[in-house]
Amino acid sequence: MREHFGSRFGFIMAAAGAAVGLGNIWGFPTQAASNGGGAFLLAYLLLVMLLGFPMLVMEVAIGRFGQANPVDSVRKLARNPLQKAMATLVGYVGMLVPSLVLSFYAIVAGWLLAFLAAAITRILGWEQATSWLQDFGLARNIVGTLVFYLLTILVVQAGVRKGIERWSARLMPALFVLFLLLFFYILTQDGAFTGLKHYLVPDFSKVLEPGLLISAMGQAFFSLTIGGCSMLMYGSYLNKQENIPRTALQITLLDTGVAFLAGLVILPAMFVAMKNGVSIYADDGSLLSSDTLVFVVLPALFDTMGPIGLMMALVFFVLMGIAALTSSISMLEVPVSYSTERFKMSRPFMTWLLGGVLALVSVIICLNFGSLFGFVIRLSTQQIQPLVGLGIVLLGGWMWGRAKLFEELVQGSPELATSTFWRIWPWYVRIVCPLLVILVIATSW
Repeated sequence: MREHFGSRFGFIMAAAGAAVGLGNIWGFPTQAASNGGGAFLLAYLLLVMLLGFPMLVMEVAIGRFGQANPVDSVRKLARNPLQKAMATLVGYVGMLVPSLVLSFYAIVAGWLLAFLAAAITRILGWEQATSWLQDFGLARNIVGTLVFYLLTILVVQAGVRKGIERWSARLMPALFVLFLLLFFYILTQDGAFTGLKHYLVPDFSKVLEPGLLISAMGQAFFSLTIGGCSMLMYGSYLNKQENIPRTALQITLLDTGVAFLAGLVILPAMFVAMKNGVSIYADDGSLLSSDTLVFVVLPALFDTMGPIGLMMALVFFVLMGIAALTSSISMLEVPVSYSTERFKMSRPFMTWLLGGVLALVSVIICLNFGSLFGFVIRLSTQQIQPLVGLGIVLLGGWMWGRAKLFEELVQGSPELATSTFWRIWPWYVRIVCPLLVILVIATSW
């Protein structure tokens, strides 16, 4: 019998955890800092509702309708052999996305664990261990990556309720609490309100700049893991009594809320760091070292805070670790879900097997970092994932059909049957959403 989430709260926390990751906590603030602060925030919020939320409803609805792994769920939308072949292709390519993403994501998460451990060893006065943990050496990178895989495997092997739901329901609230604590502390520092103004007060002349809109659209698309199959898979664990639009809206608001909170912390922290002599922007206004800023600038900022800075560093990297883990468990769950259903193998065995294979891939990337790391990121997030997102929205909007899609939404929320908005919505995802996704693809390739 297929497992289901034990509560709507557990599902929302798990799905929000899948969406909330390093992209929200560092990717979003970095994009905001690079694209006009408040102007980027305004464009991002609009595009989350215009593109992210409708496509999230679509993925969750397909998953609940299919009640199976991503491949078998999309195959159930087909009505003839040609459609079934197309759906199978989308499903298998979609399954590839979270595996590729996890292969590089675990490396970055390993860095986070190393900096978290360094914050502890520094408090204990172990300078040699601290130096090793903060140095981007090959041995440290591999050890951090393997430890992160171990944590991910231990959660996923326990199953949906005892593993994913239990830990997501604990870790996600902790994430919000830690963010708020860090935010209120940062506001007490000199320069914080300058950063806050830069973030919250938009320059309306920049909102419609093409580069800013494309960046905001891409961030909105990827922040909810559209095209990554995680939401489709989690939807398959949802029972028929749940209100999909309301639940998807809550996930969207939580995901966007974390990104917004991250901006409230990171941008003021950047301006505090500037007040303390840390270089953030180049002379031309561009952001310096955006890829590694979280590992360079914020530790430098924490160093200027004295003893309290050691505790702030510890809190921050715990927070980053939580975000990384709640996302990684959803990535590993996608191939584990497929393999346990298709091959009738035990969940613990397949979790350790697939986790071990992906860990080996990550080690290979570490050993060939210069040539493989950036390549895998571009291949998975900029090229394959948008194509899968387009495939899913076309399968759901056109192959499945407007009537079937609407019928799935009405289950668990019968009041939608008389709603004009939700009768129009299937047409919106059939026509407008594909056009927006094509725009994302055209600019990312």
